[in-house]
Amino acid sequence: MSHSFLIEPGRWTLQGSWLARDLLPITVKGKILVAWNSNDWFTMVTKLIFPNGELDDISLQYKGRIVRGDRQYTFVLQHSVLGRVEGEGWIAPSSIVQQYWALQDRQMRTGFETLYRLSPKRYHFSGGIMAGHHLTSTMEAVVERHQS
Repeated sequence: MSHSFLIEPGRWTLQGSWLARDLLPITVKGKILVAWNSNDWFTMVTKLIFPNGELDDISLQYKGRIVRGDRQYTFVLQHSVLGRVEGEGWIAPSSIVQQYWALQDRQMRTGFETLYRLSPKRYHFSGGIMAGHHLTSTMEAVVERHQS
């Protein structure tokens, strides 16, 4: 079974929980749009929404390149909380793993994400953001593909 998330264009939804230091878990929902051009470049736009208003919405705009057949890739990201970000990803047989770091950030924030394939149209997302050596937030969610 091959990956459909990120590797193919599509529309996805996200639903799960956001955890931050000293807070109870917060409901998070989101939408993800993945698009490709003919030169192995992808764009991914994500909008995270906190329906009960505990946190401001978070938007992420990725641009990266995956050469067909490669298992590793790089990307840049404009993150509404972290600012300009660079990262790398690995495509494993059952998961997609990404790590990233905020540029010119005094708090030395970094992040990680794992998308584990449950089925061709469903993934489990787990990720977090760190400041220095300390975890500041995590998110776990189910990501599902929807027909365009």
